[in-house]
Amino acid sequence: MLTLDTTFFLIAGPAVLFAGISKGGFGSGAAFASASVLALVVEPGLALGVMLPLLMLIDVSTLRPYWRKWDSQAAVLLIAGAVPGVALGAALYKVADADVFRVLIGAISVGFVLWQFAVRRGWVRAAAQTLSTRAGAFAGLVAGFTSFVSHAGGPPAAVYLLSKRLSKTEFQATTVLVFWIVNIAKFVPYAFLGMFTLQTGIANLVLAPFALLGAWLGVKAHMIVPERLFFALTYVLLTVTGVKLIWDGLT
Repeated sequence: MLTLDTTFFLIAGPAVLFAGISKGGFGSGAAFASASVLALVVEPGLALGVMLPLLMLIDVSTLRPYWRKWDSQAAVLLIAGAVPGVALGAALYKVADADVFRVLIGAISVGFVLWQFAVRRGWVRAAAQTLSTRAGAFAGLVAGFTSFVSHAGGPPAAVYLLSKRLSKTEFQATTVLVFWIVNIAKFVPYAFLGMFTLQTGIANLVLAPFALLGAWLGVKAHMIVPERLFFALTYVLLTVTGVKLIWDGLT
């Protein structure tokens, strides 16, 4: 049950704003923190249902600034892998309960932070050479799956894209295109799985301005804000919410 009270909107508003900024300017890698935050106060399936239409709105609003600035070959490869990944996520959703998804979303959150820490410490050098086409397709598969179950497709897609040594804008534009298609592919199975309700629709209408503002700020920030500061705050948020979700799911 989704209760549209003051507490919900005080949490959801900043979360959606953050998703817009992340997807609009920083490759969408941290946008799934919003689903993690919402899952602290509502059932995870409803949190995903609230976020998807808002993510799609952000996708549409950020397509124009990055139009045709993407790497077409990388985008097609990731999309081709992501569609089966979405189907796999839909199949798993039917047999898993809410606590499984709390643990899964939390584990992805913490795992992403650990991955970034390992890269910065030099323990992992995935971007040192261009990954193969097969690896790119697999990255797309994982991205489609994690995107379906927790809107967390950014990290696996980023692993492949970073290996291609794209410019910042090519990287951003490619993620915008890929997840625009992926989110469209997720909409129908989400509807059949009952993730959209009257309450989520009302929440979407109220939260839409936060999504649009976040997307606009993200595009502007893409050119001027140091990514180091932005992601430092992101890692703190992901770690705290991820650990809390894992604890809730296990206990």
